[in-house]
Amino acid sequence: MHPLKSLFLLLVVLVLFNSCRLLPGNTTGGANTSSFQVKRDTVTLLDQTRNRKVPVALYTPQAGGTHRPVVLVSHGYSFNRPGSYLHYAYLAETLASKGYWVVSIQHELPTDSLLPTTGTPQVVRRPFWERGADNIEFVLHYLQQTRPALDFNQVTLLGHSNGGDMVALFPQKYPHQVAKIITLDNRRMALPRTKKDPQVYSLRSSDQVADAGVLPTPEEQKRLGMTIIALPRTIHNDMDDHATAAQRQEINEHLLRFLQK
Repeated sequence: MHPLKSLFLLLVVLVLFNSCRLLPGNTTGGANTSSFQVKRDTVTLLDQTRNRKVPVALYTPQAGGTHRPVVLVSHGYSFNRPGSYLHYAYLAETLASKGYWVVSIQHELPTDSLLPTTGTPQVVRRPFWERGADNIEFVLHYLQQTRPALDFNQVTLLGHSNGGDMVALFPQKYPHQVAKIITLDNRRMALPRTKKDPQVYSLRSSDQVADAGVLPTPEEQKRLGMTIIALPRTIHNDMDDHATAAQRQEINEHLLRFLQK
């Protein structure tokens, strides 16, 4: 983070809240029996250092204190369609209902170049993952400046597919900022081989295979305490809001179990 960025955060809100709604407490899965009503706000931030708009949706529990752990959600690739950050509501609402402060980030803008489909993905897509990591770091710093009561010792990154590749890259580009990362079927960027700082967790689909070296070997999983779980009844494209009720429950239960360790 550039030291001047904190000065720019006085001007980060480009557009006032576009929507604000209350959602019922979600009790799907997890060992935590508490359930809070969830408020969702959407806002577009402006990163002055990059002159880049960053739309976000904030899912916040409406009771039970302010010292909340943070989860930042990164969506899968959707050809620069606006609103992609809203397509993981079942995850965000469930986590917020269990007491997490959840922010879903829109990484792609209609004016951005499309993700390359030819060439070596680890090379040609790296700049897109770098930009995503910058977006995550910007939003995290924004929260630190505007919501200092949140628990920034318990920050988790959660990303699907291309968003998962951004999440996997983040600890390399911005070390020591997050406690845990969770990827939903990232396929291109290698997961960091760490026992802690961050802890690593990944849920895998039944129909897509990761590139060589992306996932840890069984020996690495055991030695580093990394958790890789296969979902035999969930395909790659059903990890967002396309998921059935049964798939949503299974995914949420896995996520809450890992977060509550």
